[in-house]
Amino acid sequence: MNTRVLAILSLLVGIGAVLHAVVPPILFGMRPDIMLPMMFLGILLFPKLPYVFLLSIATGIISALTTTVPGGQISNIIDKPVTALIFFGLFLLVRKLDTKFTAPVLAAIGTVVSGTVFLSMALYVIGLLEAGFVALFATVVLPATLFNVIFIIVLYPVIKRIMNRAQPVAI
Repeated sequence: MNTRVLAILSLLVGIGAVLHAVVPPILFGMRPDIMLPMMFLGILLFPKLPYVFLLSIATGIISALTTTVPGGQISNIIDKPVTALIFFGLFLLVRKLDTKFTAPVLAAIGTVVSGTVFLSMALYVIGLLEAGFVALFATVVLPATLFNVIFIIVLYPVIKRIMNRAQPVAI
């Protein structure tokens, strides 16, 4: 693994962790998962399976540490790798298309997948699967999806341009 890539991925995870910790909860302690678009950016920038796997594990663990949702620790650790692998697989399918258009669509799909897996696991752990899924999906996952799509639309071209201009450091 390339140390430069790992450093960039760790910066993305760190930025996502700070944003995840400071965003206020929307409903019942649930907040939009700001670490998701950072994980998506990492996958879009470095689409290789070892990086995706490492990024998803790190994101899941740090999300679990900063969550305020009952049952969210287990849910985050399961949700992030599942979401990352689905996102990565979809990205490989549409890789030849213009990422300017596919990245927001993939972010929307990834956020919906993440929210579905997370809510299913969290509500199963606390025993309220039937009662709250639709309400929480509508009030937390859908707004988070909109936010993540806007986040990717704004940041991905900027980060892609910066990455293209950056010269590798020869040591």
